[in-house]
Amino acid sequence: MSENPFPLEKDALLAAYRRMKTIREFEERLHVDFGRGEIPGFVHLYAGEEAAGVGIMMHLKDHDRIASTHRGHGHCIAKGVDPADMMAEIYGKSTGSCAGKGGSMHIADLSKGMMGANGILGAGAPLACGAALAAQKLGHDGVAITFFGDGASNQGTVLESMNLAAIWNLPAIFVVENNGYAESTSVDYAVASDSYVDRATGFGMPGITVDGTDFFAVYEAAGEVIRRAREGGGPSLLECKMIRFFGHFEGDAQTYRAPGENEDNRAHRDCIKMYRAKIVDSGVIDNDELDAIDAEVMTVIEDAVQHAMSSPMPGLSDLTTDVYVSY
Repeated sequence: MSENPFPLEKDALLAAYRRMKTIREFEERLHVDFGRGEIPGFVHLYAGEEAAGVGIMMHLKDHDRIASTHRGHGHCIAKGVDPADMMAEIYGKSTGSCAGKGGSMHIADLSKGMMGANGILGAGAPLACGAALAAQKLGHDGVAITFFGDGASNQGTVLESMNLAAIWNLPAIFVVENNGYAESTSVDYAVASDSYVDRATGFGMPGITVDGTDFFAVYEAAGEVIRRAREGGGPSLLECKMIRFFGHFEGDAQTYRAPGENEDNRAHRDCIKMYRAKIVDSGVIDNDELDAIDAEVMTVIEDAVQHAMSSPMPGLSDLTTDVYVSY
């Protein structure tokens, strides 16, 4: 076996591949099943963006908190949420991670530190500040990460949260998942600043931009800003330049894309294909090991779908539960 040139041991390299592949096949299956009319509500798919979510979340523990976006399935899986619980939630079933009440855009699992996807653009940033403040006051080394897109980066909630995090020196990390489009509007048209790092500088925090399709670039940059936050160094911004393979939502005609853009992305900018080629070419891992993971993942996804389809819907008695919390 060749010497390992990567910052992760072999078992961790395989685990990263498994997480990315699970996200991809989960989303590909939702794309099919939503098209069949089997899933209620909207879904926004994370396929194509797996390297960013997994590259960051490989550094996190259950007590670290994340606040997601409307495109939250990938963040859930990367943070360790059970795909079967997620699938049941997206199907609106009582066995889901939120008892079928959150659905795709509000899926959560607090036991894994996943505070929830969010249908309101930029709304996760204040939540992450709250979680970061709690970690700071409790005196443990937990961090909080908020994910948002290039469109949500212009929301006042995000900018106000960056200011607050800087003032209070919170262990918070602001991750811009820049896939080039705010729904259907190009980032070149809608964002005045050429660099999100400049925005971070404006709030007195460091920022870095990485290729979000390169797992190792994300992993190494995320490791640095997370380490800094854990050690009391305060907030940072991480911009991941990435792509999404599907439309903004399922049913999006994508007329704003150039002819052949999707096909070119699939052929040349697939983060999982690039990751696989890199680790196989190194000689550390062979194709048979990865093929075995592929087969395992397909079984996991099929089992999750069957679990969701066979689970009961929430009953009328569930309508008013989980509405209020008593302290």
